[in-house]
Amino acid sequence: MVSFVLVLVLVLAVAALIAFVMGYNRLRAADVRVAEALAGIDVELTRRASLIPSLVHTVQTFAAHEKAILDHVTTARAAVTSATAGRSVARRSAAEKELDTAVGQVLALGQAYPQLSSSANFLDLQRTLGETEDKLAFARQYYNDAVATLNRLATSIPWMFVAGPAGVSQREYYQTPR
Repeated sequence: MVSFVLVLVLVLAVAALIAFVMGYNRLRAADVRVAEALAGIDVELTRRASLIPSLVHTVQTFAAHEKAILDHVTTARAAVTSATAGRSVARRSAAEKELDTAVGQVLALGQAYPQLSSSANFLDLQRTLGETEDKLAFARQYYNDAVATLNRLATSIPWMFVAGPAGVSQREYYQTPR
């Protein structure tokens, strides 16, 4: 009888260990997916920011006296570069909103200067920025999906008991700049 109880306790201990390891691995995988998704947003933000100098140069040749707008977009670009170096999702979103506003002002200059809107370089930059915006929207959605999965795991039984030892906590969603 004692050996049966000992075997039963041993089987339960092994089952608990296996469940803990599975939960740990599942939570860590979800956490890595969130980090990967955030890096994807950073890649697209950096890509968009790298287009800004070309855009500013193109606009300067046609509208040199629009210095305030060009300075605003340069400052906003620097803010995005700084925000992607940190861990704050809210800071990234705020910097992205500022860059969106500044780029919108620069692109609006195309309507005020017909020779600018007929420039092949300006049109190519507009097209590339549009493609980058699409990729950025996808990256934001992918990140928020990854965060939803992680948050659901970290707050549901039995995984919530493994989240602390795994060093995994809930993450904040990426708010679309408005």
